[in-house]
Amino acid sequence: MNLLEIKDLSRSFVTGKNKLLVLQRMNMSVKKGELLSVLGPSGCGKSTLLRLIAGFLKPDSGSISLKGKPLSGPDADRIMVFQDFNQLFPWKTVLQNVVFPLKLKKVGSSRKEREEIARRYLARVQLDEFLHFYPHQLSGGMKQRAALARALATSPEIMLMDEPFASLDGQTRSTLQEMLLKIWQESESTIIFVTHDIREALLLSDRIVVMGSSPGRVKKVMENKLTRPRDQLSRDFTEMYKEIYGLL
Repeated sequence: MNLLEIKDLSRSFVTGKNKLLVLQRMNMSVKKGELLSVLGPSGCGKSTLLRLIAGFLKPDSGSISLKGKPLSGPDADRIMVFQDFNQLFPWKTVLQNVVFPLKLKKVGSSRKEREEIARRYLARVQLDEFLHFYPHQLSGGMKQRAALARALATSPEIMLMDEPFASLDGQTRSTLQEMLLKIWQESESTIIFVTHDIREALLLSDRIVVMGSSPGRVKKVMENKLTRPRDQLSRDFTEMYKEIYGLL
């Protein structure tokens, strides 16, 4: 079943006297419970696409619908995790950061219940020993884990991830990729994951939307049938890598 439908989506930006067409007549769908990657070169409109889905931007033309209903703006059913490490409230502890959206959504009947939910998700990202730390006391990888816990705790229909691991070192990135996969498989969440890294898309995704640029458009939607856990040294992995590299 398709959870999200995008039809003939276009979006442009005006800078001075110039109009830049960023996305042109994009068509794609997202199935409930899948992890879909949007892969493409820098400047092809991947982040703009996520912001349109989140409701932060409005399309010039075309439509985006969630469960058959057109999107009208931002909502807690779509939560975004950014690349920027500084997406947590600096004046709140890790625990308070995760509790905050639960309070806004009126999840739980008391502060104690909301804290219990927050603690449970922070334990899943291995931050249960850092509940009372402030963001400035955390590493970049720990901040991203806290942001992931905050997003998951609200049980959104779709989690939007905008290159969340791009600024991390290789070892931390691999650790968080494995952690994300484990949590996704346990929670059956729906995730749209933007990346420009072919290997990351192949390791994580059920399907891969390959985009071209100038303006951004869908070049191909690929089924990723590689068995999990995925072996980057396997022949099948290498063949898919080469095919995507050729498209880009």
